Amino acid sequence: RRPDGAVMAGGFVGGPVSIAAWLRRVPSVVFLPDIEPGLALKVMARLAWRVAATTSDSAAYVGGGKLVATGYPLREQFLTTTRASARSRLGLAPDERVLLVYGGSKGARSINRAVVSALDALLERSIVIHVSGESDWAEVDAAKSALSAAQQTRYRAYAYLHEEMVDAMAAADLVVCRSGASSLGELPALGLPAILVPYPHAWRYQKVNAEYLAARGAAEVLEDRALADPEHGLAARVAALLDDAPALEAMRSASRRLGRLDGADNIAVLLAQAAERTHD
Repeated sequence: RRPDGAVMAGGFVGGPVSIAAWLRRVPSVVFLPDIEPGLALKVMARLAWRVAATTSDSAAYVGGGKLVATGYPLREQFLTTTRASARSRLGLAPDERVLLVYGGSKGARSINRAVVSALDALLERSIVIHVSGESDWAEVDAAKSALSAAQQTRYRAYAYLHEEMVDAMAAADLVVCRSGASSLGELPALGLPAILVPYPHAWRYQKVNAEYLAARGAAEVLEDRALADPEHGLAARVAALLDDAPALEAMRSASRRLGRLDGADNIAVLLAQAAERTHD
């Protein structure tokens, strides 16, 4: 097809495309969503004209002056949804405290089970929106059925949310989630305080992402193995933050300061510049 430019976002499927672009002298832009690149992205970055990154901290891993901190690309809902409009659509009162828990598109069993085991304590302090993923839905649904009628009204459990997910995030006072790449862009875009639980069975990129947000005051890090700890686990950490309005507000402000809403535009500009080089 002889394209004027190429853009890719990592994964081994991008390797052959990256090599082909380099061999054909097609300028390529690689997007690095996490702070630290995995093996495939490291190879692709060496062949790329520019590396777009969510944050400038990725410069420690990308040489050659190629890095451009563009921000994370967000879908339009993140740019237009407000806390008030989200709560209205979800039927949540403006003054209710809301905890949102999710584990990514497939869910997170350790987080799901920690939430289920602590429902009584969590529901005393907040409405809980819990997106479990399909794999654990039967277990979560059974736990909801065992609650009292009053508790069930405060426990909003879903196997998966589609368009409503941005509303759930915008409505939340506090989020508990993994620390994949989207946490670097989506949480700050909405100014969300978070308790981040890095996925322990993969490369350390989630740990690096979580530590980046925590070091800037926007999040706390909770190790997966400590989720059920009675003194320092999920329930205790959530309670401590929800009961400390000044601390939660400080985290919210810190998160908002990290927010960038122009990531998609900036990556598009880079790609256009790459294509222009083909005709120079």
